[in-house]
Amino acid sequence: MKIAVIGQSLFGQEVYKELKKDGHTIVGVFTIPDKDGKADPLATEAEKDGVAVFKFPRWRVKGQAIAEVVAQYKATGAELNVLPFCSQFIPMEVIDHPKHGSIIYHPSLLPRHRGASAINWTLIHGDKKGGFTVFWADDGLDTGPILLQRECDVEPNDTVNTIYKRFLFPEGVKGTVEAVRLIAEGKAEKIIQPQEGATYECIQKKDNAKIDWNQSAEALHNWIRGNDKVPGAWAEVDGQKVTFYGSNLVDNGPAAKGQPLEILGASQPGIVTKAGLVLFGNDGKALLVKNLQFEDGKMIAAAQYFSSGSSAAVELTEEEKTFAEQMRAVWQSILSNVTQIEDSTDFFKSGAASMDVVRLVEEVKLRASTCQLQNEDVYMNTTFQDFIQMCVRKLRGEDDEEELVVDYVEKNVNNMTIKMPHQLFINGEFIDAEGGKTYKTINPTDGTAICDVSLAQISDVDKAVAAAKEAFEEGEWGKMNPRDRGRLIYKLADLMEEHQEELATIETIDSGAVYTLALKTHVGMSIQTFRYFAGWCDKIQGSTIPINQARPNRNLTFTKKEPIGVCAIVIPWNYPLMMLAWKTAACLAAGNTVVLKPAQVTPLTALKFAELAARAGLPKGVVNILPGSGALVGQRMSDHPDVRKLGFTGSTEIGKHIMKSCAVSNVKKVSLELGGKSPLIIFGDCDMDKAVRMGMSSVFFNKGENCIAAGRLFVEDTIHDQFVKKVVEEVKKMKIGDPLDRSTDHGPQNHKAHLDKLVEYCQTGVKEGATLVCGGKQVQRPGFFFEPTMFTDVQDHMYIAIEESFGPVMIISKFKSGEVDDVLRRANATEYGLASGVFTRDISKALYVSERLNAGTVFVNTYNKTDVASPFGGFKQSGFGKDLGQDALNEYLKTKAVTIEY
Repeated sequence: MKIAVIGQSLFGQEVYKELKKDGHTIVGVFTIPDKDGKADPLATEAEKDGVAVFKFPRWRVKGQAIAEVVAQYKATGAELNVLPFCSQFIPMEVIDHPKHGSIIYHPSLLPRHRGASAINWTLIHGDKKGGFTVFWADDGLDTGPILLQRECDVEPNDTVNTIYKRFLFPEGVKGTVEAVRLIAEGKAEKIIQPQEGATYECIQKKDNAKIDWNQSAEALHNWIRGNDKVPGAWAEVDGQKVTFYGSNLVDNGPAAKGQPLEILGASQPGIVTKAGLVLFGNDGKALLVKNLQFEDGKMIAAAQYFSSGSSAAVELTEEEKTFAEQMRAVWQSILSNVTQIEDSTDFFKSGAASMDVVRLVEEVKLRASTCQLQNEDVYMNTTFQDFIQMCVRKLRGEDDEEELVVDYVEKNVNNMTIKMPHQLFINGEFIDAEGGKTYKTINPTDGTAICDVSLAQISDVDKAVAAAKEAFEEGEWGKMNPRDRGRLIYKLADLMEEHQEELATIETIDSGAVYTLALKTHVGMSIQTFRYFAGWCDKIQGSTIPINQARPNRNLTFTKKEPIGVCAIVIPWNYPLMMLAWKTAACLAAGNTVVLKPAQVTPLTALKFAELAARAGLPKGVVNILPGSGALVGQRMSDHPDVRKLGFTGSTEIGKHIMKSCAVSNVKKVSLELGGKSPLIIFGDCDMDKAVRMGMSSVFFNKGENCIAAGRLFVEDTIHDQFVKKVVEEVKKMKIGDPLDRSTDHGPQNHKAHLDKLVEYCQTGVKEGATLVCGGKQVQRPGFFFEPTMFTDVQDHMYIAIEESFGPVMIISKFKSGEVDDVLRRANATEYGLASGVFTRDISKALYVSERLNAGTVFVNTYNKTDVASPFGGFKQSGFGKDLGQDALNEYLKTKAVTIEY
């Protein structure tokens, strides 16, 4: 079909390109004249293709069509006029001339919101649904018959810009092209617009965008966002017009802390806070505005109203000076009408428009990929000098992002002051739980309360998931270059290393881990894990696959590895930080966002991690931390329809329940690291000293609170008594006490309920007839201490031979010399399959046994030897899926196959 495209802008450009791809002939492009020597994007695209371009300043004079203009149009021979976005009045002689008439794109659901400011009024009226219409042009104002419509949800905090970018632009282009396709196929409808529900609103201009403060907070919010960015809702502040941008409704406005700001006509003063400017409606409810613009065009973060212009200029390095000169050349190419770019050159006063902002942001990304600018950054730094200063600060990680507000609990302990966040972390902010609910986290060393911690509710889970979803789908994280994502994760690891003593101290007082172990393993391996996966970010790739060719055509098939989306992670209390790291590092490296529930009894290192993640520069919503109960928070995460993956470490019983919930809700991808009863087989030809040392470590490491702990030792009868004797001697040397004491070997159990279960577990073993060699009871001192314990003569049918203690309890069974297959049968006679081990000097025997042990990990002549590069996970009822190593990435990726025929 022969088409004339009449209009302008990037939208018109995209419609033009898609129409050409569809095989239509563009016989002419009619657009606006050049502005400041620069052609409209539609004109630029058409001229590049050699299509005739007409730039009429007007089509009519005094209501009459200009004959010469109409003649030039008719000479193109167009069969259809397409008006994707047109600011000019087109005469009916042109509208009605083509064989198929004319169609127009309009950004509202007609007949609602006729007029040029349709998007503005959709938001101002608080419509829950928005969309666009492609209609047949007639002599009325947006009154012609409807060809097609598409609708979308209007989000509570949408602005003109966000709804346009998310739906009206991309789907509008598709819809306009589809409308042309329907016309070409003879299937296009003409539905008369109903009179019922029809509205027409005036064009929004600066003069009529003044805020009327005698409204509810929601109405004020709708007015501000409905005028954001153009023309901009304004009010009089300190004798000048101030325009408000970036409005959000907030729950805690009346409790906001900051400096009052008098606003003419407002029901009460606004409050300048660290988060922005809090404003109030006549109903007492509040909204938060992020940015302000003054009459001279200068835009600032609202939080900086009383401190604007106070920051000192930074001195540029040689490398930064090179970057500045590159950007000077970019400014020169955009502002072609300016002879020379001076430090004082103002981007907008020199003629730049909104599409030039988009180009400038992209030009910066090309030259400095780690400098992630938003359009607002350009509006707030309009002179070249301010722009360069802002870019350099961002490159250095010193930009004036809104300050992270942390209500620390501080304690002087372990010869240092530790600063512990205690609130939920959602969307880059520490906030109270719904209803202000809290609980006390307990120090297991003495049983005293450390602090009150916010207790997440179902509504908090929903907020966190929504933030994670937005960060993944709309935020910079989902669009970030993988290498830049890796740099941020590596920076996080560096910050964790800077705070490693503080993290280890918090881990010790919250979980009872011995400080030296917390420093080396709990924290040390966490740092290693984030560094390891940071290196994987830019190495995630698919493959090409040869397939059978469909002759005479040929095919190319390749796969892509893509992030899943919002991932929920639920971790246990035995290694609070390390379990977080094992799952979260792989999840983030794959490009996902995270909502994580730490164990309710050990939330503090997870919250400290959240602080460090924010300070490392991870965008808002990427990491969210929700202390709370498994029954409430964990269940909601399992059920939530927007969570696409759940990773869980914990008991088999809870793992089964989670798996069922994930299946019923939306068939989430699941990985489970569950219980274990790991067998350790010690043959008579072992290195006895090493077997004793490693055997003790296999059971007593981290107070026995170790998922891969050797739950049952099988010791060959020829060395059984000697082995038991040596272990008892070593146990007697173990120092039980304050985990912050560097000489302590054995600290308290994690919490009181677990201590009580250990006591009951050992009492059961005694009742069943096992021999209690040592331990078996609580240490008589404050806190939750339990003695290192050993049972011998444990028979296969006994409860303690079958069930996991998850504590410092060594279960020893004897096996007859030479009966390798029988001891393997006994070792595998369990529903668990997390880990296992064998000690022998006979390499053939070691390989034979390791091949036949049915467990995800087999240790030979060692134990607890985990590494960030080695996959970790179980078989049978110990779960499925892997943490660590390359395999862990696949838990947080999906594979897409693409087949192309050519």
